[in-house]
Amino acid sequence: MLGLMAAVLTTVGFIPQAVKIIRTKNTRDLSLGMYILLTFGVLSWLTYGVLIRDLPVIMANGVTSVFITSILILKIRYK
Repeated sequence: MLGLMAAVLTTVGFIPQAVKIIRTKNTRDLSLGMYILLTFGVLSWLTYGVLIRDLPVIMANGVTSVFITSILILKIRYK
């Protein structure tokens, strides 16, 4: 239960940031370097989950990668 709760919280934690960027089109205060590193980190966890065939790791990081990648794209687009 603790792992599931952690996965849900860390995944949905990016939704408010994505919504704010979409509404304001302002990404000035976001660190591009941090989002690049975070994107590759989450994609690495996703790859690890696939390699060990761990569905919770795959699902949590698959959904998170969508949010993180979206924020990264918006950061680059609205730079």
